[in-house]
Amino acid sequence: MLHQFLSEHRGALIERCRAKVAARRAPVATPAELEHGVPIFLDQLAGMLERETPAHPPGAAADRSAASEVQIDEDATRHGRELLHHGFTIEQVVHDYGDLCQSITELAAERAAPISVHEFGILNIRLDNAIAGAVAEFSRQQEANKADETALQVNERLGVLAHEMRNLLNTSILAVSAIKRGSVGFAGSTAAVLDRSLLGMRTLIDRTLAEVRLQGGDATREVVEIGPFIAEVRIAAAFEAQQKGCALTVLLLEPRMCVLADRHILASAVTNLLQNAFKFTRRGSQVQLKAYSADGRVLIEVEDECGGLPAGAGKEIFVPFSQLGRDRSGVGLGLSLSRAGVEALGGTLTVRSLPGKGCVFTIDLPRVKEPDVAPARKH
Repeated sequence: MLHQFLSEHRGALIERCRAKVAARRAPVATPAELEHGVPIFLDQLAGMLERETPAHPPGAAADRSAASEVQIDEDATRHGRELLHHGFTIEQVVHDYGDLCQSITELAAERAAPISVHEFGILNIRLDNAIAGAVAEFSRQQEANKADETALQVNERLGVLAHEMRNLLNTSILAVSAIKRGSVGFAGSTAAVLDRSLLGMRTLIDRTLAEVRLQGGDATREVVEIGPFIAEVRIAAAFEAQQKGCALTVLLLEPRMCVLADRHILASAVTNLLQNAFKFTRRGSQVQLKAYSADGRVLIEVEDECGGLPAGAGKEIFVPFSQLGRDRSGVGLGLSLSRAGVEALGGTLTVRSLPGKGCVFTIDLPRVKEPDVAPARKH
């Protein structure tokens, strides 16, 4: 098992990781980082992995207890707080976890350790949780201090994005390698790991493109017909709903509804709402995507069955890096970016809680006339 491998080779992993950290050009390694930081990172990661249940054979469902998952998330946030309290920058946290992951992968290959693709997938998930906890804690401290460090935050976002993309890519490569060897099939848990990694990469890319358009002022307005637009969104959303074990229902209550919007920003906003719904809705239940018009407006609604919001949480969920649910994968930017995108298009994004049932997120945009169709040219 991976946890046992980390315990047995702790000394070798620390020395290998220290060498990588010391050779890094930026951010420059500090003596404290080399002497104390690397062992702390390894011990924290080992502690989180120790809470995992034993690896399941291909095709079997991973049934971790809710209490263990909550504890792992709390550990990730606490570890992030400890690292930042000891003076580690967020760039150091991101790079050091990355160097540690690479050291583990290299040593496991050299020693021909019997570590499964499933365990490597768990390793990447736990690294993501640790980084997300550190980033979220750092951001909360920054908000409390109200410090103006925009350039640093940009670097942090880039570092986190690159690390998440590398983790997802590494997981995909491992899964494809196992499938190519013929030891597992396309219908088992290894293929599911590959699916999740590809979906994760698509989400990161779409979200980043939307954020760049918003910050750079590159939004391109065009008349978007809602019917075909929803049909495009539905294709990818249906696959993700299947992966999450819930049903997706799409209702288009009126034809030829149009809005003036940047298609990419609007698509990112709707996709983020759907992903949020798939993430928190109860397995085996339903997510509904609905579009209709009222009083000269076009409304796009995403309704889930998450059980409803805690009292007073309607505004907090749109705050960057805020994560209210038990599942804290990712860094909590989706809803914040969705609201910023919709507002940039001249609309609003609101949420309504249905106590005991779920939530309804509503995008409200001005309706515009359908563009005239140019007459066919005579030849």
